[in-house]
Amino acid sequence: MWRSLMGCIVILTLSILVAPLTTDAQPSGKLARIGWLVPFRPGVWFGPFAQVMRELGWVEGQNFVLEPRFAALQYERFPELAAELVRLQPDVIIAHTTPSALALKRATTTIPVVMIFVDDAVSEGLVTSLAHPGGNITGLSIPYSEVSGKRLEFLKQVLPHLTRLAVLYNPAYPAMARAVPETQAAAQALGMTLQLVEVRDPSEFDHAFATMRNTHAEALMVLIDPLINDYRRRLADLALQSRLPTMFDELWQVRAGGLLAYGVSSAEVYRRAAYYVDRLLKGAKPADLPVEQPMKFELAINLKTAQALGLTIPPLVLFQADEVIQ
Repeated sequence: MWRSLMGCIVILTLSILVAPLTTDAQPSGKLARIGWLVPFRPGVWFGPFAQVMRELGWVEGQNFVLEPRFAALQYERFPELAAELVRLQPDVIIAHTTPSALALKRATTTIPVVMIFVDDAVSEGLVTSLAHPGGNITGLSIPYSEVSGKRLEFLKQVLPHLTRLAVLYNPAYPAMARAVPETQAAAQALGMTLQLVEVRDPSEFDHAFATMRNTHAEALMVLIDPLINDYRRRLADLALQSRLPTMFDELWQVRAGGLLAYGVSSAEVYRRAAYYVDRLLKGAKPADLPVEQPMKFELAINLKTAQALGLTIPPLVLFQADEVIQ
């Protein structure tokens, strides 16, 4: 009897914890259709989302189908691909990054949209407010201004005398219109002078690094962009060849040879997206689901790269790292 009572308590407790994230019952007899508008090429990005979907009772091919559309880094294709997804009349569409969300906002006002990796959804006009989205779009919005400031702080801790910082970015990516001035403001507060280096195509990488070397940049920060992320190993190699300590935005860029990375946990974003999709498929309205800001951020350090650059990572920085590559 005692075991039965304890079992009931555990089940009740779990039900209370899960209640904010799921509704009472999963629809039966219908194959749900989930659209996904992605800025880059097909790759390994579906795993964490699929795992949580399975935990919530959704299995691809059994009770839902995925309809991804890949822009392959051609941002001008977003309107066309958004319209194509809307014509399929899916139950939910996931908007991957700001340009994707903006394209879907123009394409539909009725199909629920879950945005991920979006910078400041309110300023972009995607939602009325974080607490009350007010339309057919909800999801996650990342406060990139805060993230940029933290990246610069970590760089400054590793390089206390840093004053001349190069910033590599793609001006064709819409989020840069806000990310660049926010980074400039954060750098000024830390006494750094920024050198803005633009790249619109991978063929421009070599010239960009030559420019940084010629202007005696002391370190580099790479601003988030699907184009740049797609060539992370090449960028890490170029940074090492140029002897530029570099701060990236995602852990896998450090695994590819970059020195430092600080940013939102991508896996956690995909997992949270699954909870939104689950609730929408079960009847919740996007306007009633508050927009979340990611709570988990990760710091990664590559000690092999630090050694190659002749750098010693301060113990305080190492202590804060989520991943250290020896």
